[in-house]
Amino acid sequence: MRKLRIGLAQLNSIVGDFNHNVYKICEFIKEGKSKKVDLLCFPELAITGYPPEDLLLKPAFIRDNLAALSKVAEFTKGLNLAILLGFVDVDSDIYNAAALLYDGDIKCIYRKMFLPNYGVFDEERYFKAGNTPVLFELLGVKVGITICEDIWYSIGPAIAEVLNGAELIVNISASPYQIGKRDLRERMLSIRALDMVTPIAYVNLVGGQDELVFDGYSLVLDGEGKIIARGDGFEECLLVVDLLFEEVPKNRLRDPRLRKEKIRSMLMHGEVKFVFINGCLKEEKPIISTYMGRALDFPEEVYRALVLGTRDYVKKNGFKKALVGLSGGIDSSLVATIAVDALGAQNVIGVYMPSRYSSFTSMEDAERLAFNLGIEFRVISIDSIFQVYLDVLSSHFSGTEPDATEENIQARIRGNILMALSNKFGWLVLTTGNKSEMACGYATLYGDMAGGFAVIKDVPKMLVYKLASWRNEVEGREIIPKRIFEKPPSAELKPDQKDSDTLPPYDLLDMIIEGYIEKNLSLEEIVSLGLDASIVRRVVGMIDRSEYKRRQAPPGIKITQLSFGKDRRFPITNRYKESLGL
Repeated sequence: MRKLRIGLAQLNSIVGDFNHNVYKICEFIKEGKSKKVDLLCFPELAITGYPPEDLLLKPAFIRDNLAALSKVAEFTKGLNLAILLGFVDVDSDIYNAAALLYDGDIKCIYRKMFLPNYGVFDEERYFKAGNTPVLFELLGVKVGITICEDIWYSIGPAIAEVLNGAELIVNISASPYQIGKRDLRERMLSIRALDMVTPIAYVNLVGGQDELVFDGYSLVLDGEGKIIARGDGFEECLLVVDLLFEEVPKNRLRDPRLRKEKIRSMLMHGEVKFVFINGCLKEEKPIISTYMGRALDFPEEVYRALVLGTRDYVKKNGFKKALVGLSGGIDSSLVATIAVDALGAQNVIGVYMPSRYSSFTSMEDAERLAFNLGIEFRVISIDSIFQVYLDVLSSHFSGTEPDATEENIQARIRGNILMALSNKFGWLVLTTGNKSEMACGYATLYGDMAGGFAVIKDVPKMLVYKLASWRNEVEGREIIPKRIFEKPPSAELKPDQKDSDTLPPYDLLDMIIEGYIEKNLSLEEIVSLGLDASIVRRVVGMIDRSEYKRRQAPPGIKITQLSFGKDRRFPITNRYKESLGL
């Protein structure tokens, strides 16, 4: 009976930290060896971390990456264990590649053929595409190699490898999280496995890297497209699966589709490289039980992404503690709660900064939240500082009425205080603006936008409420006080102020933002959803005018289909105004 024990090492790497990455890789190799794995697969660019971006333009970075690969190869000597590992290959150009390592040697190299260049991906800026499918034989089983984007195409290298004898396709990946991505990915992989009548082993990166979060969820699917094993979401793990291959050739004989694919594949891909691994010894071992990690439901999955993204951004950038400006509102409450889940209560500081317009209930709510979370709570009044500003500017503002200028002064004083504490104690300031506010520019430059990381920058306001409510339900008690959910949102920068004075109701606003930003609908298409044309026109105008603000905002975690930042490149200077055509 032909059998392979596959190990999928769901790794959290750090971009550019070769010592850390090599150490983690070798630890996984030790664990794989202890579990008698035959083939251990690591994610895309596991050696360098993903995405390395313009570090790839540094020759020294490429050299260090190759040196790290050599260290891992040396570590495999005498282990009787094959390793598939992502790295950057180089000849006259550089390639996103996978190296097959065995007994201290690099047995073969596969170069990624389909380079993504859309959304957050920019691989054609850096890499040359490979042009040769690769398969290898290990313990009598032929295995095809693919990297991430390669498997998303039905005409990709996987089908060429299958038509040349591959009985298993391995895909090493760095597929970032967004809402709905896991379901989409699993459906795609199921279709590929079913169409090729071939099992697929898919290993994904896990962890946070700047705006991106990688969710893991590594998979093994059988030749009928059924998921037979799944790694955990948002956590490192080693997924080990025994695969039997006696049925693969028999199933293909009963399915004529692959015969019809062969001519087309040969025309597209040409030569396929084949490698045989000599000396690999078969070990007798009992079949192990397969692990099926839980597929997280919404909104838990989003919350876990935000926690992981926050933890990794803070820790990978060398910070130990985070600072949150608490207002007594829902946004800052959610950010503080995420920060505590990411870093621990002892590493989060909440600061409440009242002015003459702050309500007593807001201070009570902020203090109660801090008590419930167990975090340090400080109160720093800004009223005397605000009065100094008013006095200094009074002669210059003579003859004018108070407006957003005075409101923004208060926000900027608060931002200044938070950044002073950050400078003095080395705490990272987490900003608290949500996607609905950032879309419309309902935020103050150098004020509430001042900070190092924007945790909920891509979270629409209505989803903020859902996440906060879910977190309370999971805890079984009120972490975030009930009154925070019930009171109308307000910046409290002038008497009796409410967000609704400036913005449409948030449920309506979020619908317009989703249509205009994420779905790229025209104004006319948005109005056709049953929305008021004047409100749509006003919101879209606010979104377009606020691009200059968003360019100056800190990075934040991507969770939607299209986030502000890498996903959307909108010119600040432009005069295009879309007509409703009504």
